[in-house]
Amino acid sequence: MRHRSPGSLAALALVLTGAAAAPSPLRAAGLSAVEQRLVARIEANRERAIDLLRRAVDQPSATENLDGVRKVGAIFATELAGAGFETRWVGMPPEVGRAGHLVAEHPAGGRDPQGARGPRLLLIGHLDTVLEGEPFRRDGERAFGSGASDMKGGNVVLVEALRALAEEGLLAGHQVIVVLTGDEEDPGEPYTVSREPLVEAARKSDIALAFEGYVPGVAVVGRRGIASWRLETSGSTGHSSRIFGPERGDGAIFEMARILAAFRSELPEPYLTFNPSVVVGGTSAELPAASAAGSATGKHNVVAAKTIVEGDLRFLTAEQRKRAEGRMRAIAADSSAQTAAAITFFDGMPSMAPTAGNRELLAVLDRVSRDLGTGPIVEHDPNERGAGDISFVAHLLPGLDGLGALGEKEHAPGESIDLAELPRLVERAALLVHRLAEATVPLP
Repeated sequence: MRHRSPGSLAALALVLTGAAAAPSPLRAAGLSAVEQRLVARIEANRERAIDLLRRAVDQPSATENLDGVRKVGAIFATELAGAGFETRWVGMPPEVGRAGHLVAEHPAGGRDPQGARGPRLLLIGHLDTVLEGEPFRRDGERAFGSGASDMKGGNVVLVEALRALAEEGLLAGHQVIVVLTGDEEDPGEPYTVSREPLVEAARKSDIALAFEGYVPGVAVVGRRGIASWRLETSGSTGHSSRIFGPERGDGAIFEMARILAAFRSELPEPYLTFNPSVVVGGTSAELPAASAAGSATGKHNVVAAKTIVEGDLRFLTAEQRKRAEGRMRAIAADSSAQTAAAITFFDGMPSMAPTAGNRELLAVLDRVSRDLGTGPIVEHDPNERGAGDISFVAHLLPGLDGLGALGEKEHAPGESIDLAELPRLVERAALLVHRLAEATVPLP
């Protein structure tokens, strides 16, 4: 992998903001003649895009439907192959329990990664859906169906943008890798296996663009990560008449309450949340790992001996996570008399920290949107977005997310996509890829 130096990042900033002396499409006010032809082609292919969406939605592909995920991957593989991409299916080991991923590489990068012209781009989507079973249905400028927006619609934006660029001859000499994962909604474990193809693609790229759902007027430069934790407290059990005394102490449940109350009062800071989601406690308590169900027994006149609580921790940066976990450990260790506590943390999905490089990409997208006449684009509040696949590569390269379709009721019955907005979003994506690919960025 070639890592960016501070100097190369500065060079990227100059190019992307139009501050470089040499003429560049990135400095153009409005659209160039080449870009106008690109937009016209996308407009002409509007119904083609909707037909691709229909075919993808009509192929059920919930995460656990491994055959369905592979079949919808084949649909998009055919379209990408037609745009000059070399495609392959990367399967997962049986123990991961997932279908695998579609990887497509533009020949310029696939054959000679070091010889590609301009920054090397990684485009990210996913093939799986939360629900399945609702077929494609069109009602005027809105279409309904499982995954219509999240994210078969986003994949259509990605694929149609690349098809238009290829048809206009604008991908020649550029490296573009597309990774459409088969399990974004419920990633297979271990992540080191299920996300290795995505990470491998990122190591051969300079910029990542992800096509999760579009929210009007914003794009994603930061996503919070997720970890989980398990806290167990123990106490001296016995007759409840002795609770709070020197021999009995507070008991396991009061100790748990103390710790959780301290978390609530001492930990809060912007972008950090911590949620105790399930708790059991009593004379005996059981909460099997990775289970949402537990059991406990006890009597009114017996001090609780054991309490278990599990929850999640959401954070914007690795540093914020480390700071929160350290404070939680310290609070748990400061036990009341006759009690003890132990807290354990578990990795989940990493965060996408809002970096200077991400914001430079946002500036390019903002310029594209203004030139298209669709208004400014600003940062989306990270509190409003969950984790996503781009988070697994955010430590390797700058990125931008939220470039996909505009829809409603994602992850719910009645999911829909705005068809009137679809061509604008394809145009925006195509222009973004074109302007980034044409930028000349020196790399060490």
